Amino acid sequence: MHSTHQSAATVLAVADWRRRVTATYAEIRWMAESNPRAAHTLWRRRRDELFAHHPASPVPAPERPAFTGLTVAPYDPAYRFEVALAPTASTHLDVPTATDGVVPFERIGIIELGGLGSLAVWSLRTYGGGLFLPVRDALAGRPGGTFGGGRYVLDTVKGADLGRASNDERAIVVDLNFSYNPSCAYDPDWECPLAPPENTLRAPVPVGELMPGVRATD
Repeated sequence: MHSTHQSAATVLAVADWRRRVTATYAEIRWMAESNPRAAHTLWRRRRDELFAHHPASPVPAPERPAFTGLTVAPYDPAYRFEVALAPTASTHLDVPTATDGVVPFERIGIIELGGLGSLAVWSLRTYGGGLFLPVRDALAGRPGGTFGGGRYVLDTVKGADLGRASNDERAIVVDLNFSYNPSCAYDPDWECPLAPPENTLRAPVPVGELMPGVRATD
């Protein structure tokens, strides 16, 4: 969510960005059923293209000519999970923003990620709805680590959807290799909901998109 007034051209550009993100995730969901690593490679390539050339890129326009790609760690299958949401007491989360007022979320369940810990899964309780799964790990804010405010794994209202894991209607794919930085990691003019305490892991998650400017080792 951008914190300044948006022109019609900006709104149309953001709409096209989301259209392209949604199409990318539709393709990687299909590909990941048999080859998650190849799906991750495609995801990286498509995101690099958007960040480098799209008018709605969160990379500020003066910095785009020097942009050479996002910093994403190599794929590690140990960080891919198929998990069912465990019931939990409902918790309300209000995120104030300058552009959209207060954005309401409701906790709808908890997922367990092996030895990494647990995360809350949220539902956006406003127009559009959708699942929201942010994550902040032990590397957040550290040199060579992950973005200090946390990253997103799922944000289905904006197209970031890794799909269902099985015939279990409560099961979802949570692949931390697809964790990505919110737009505010690149431009402070953007406002982003950050990971709340319920979405903070004490363990490191060294996969997915890293801090801008960090070199990933392939």
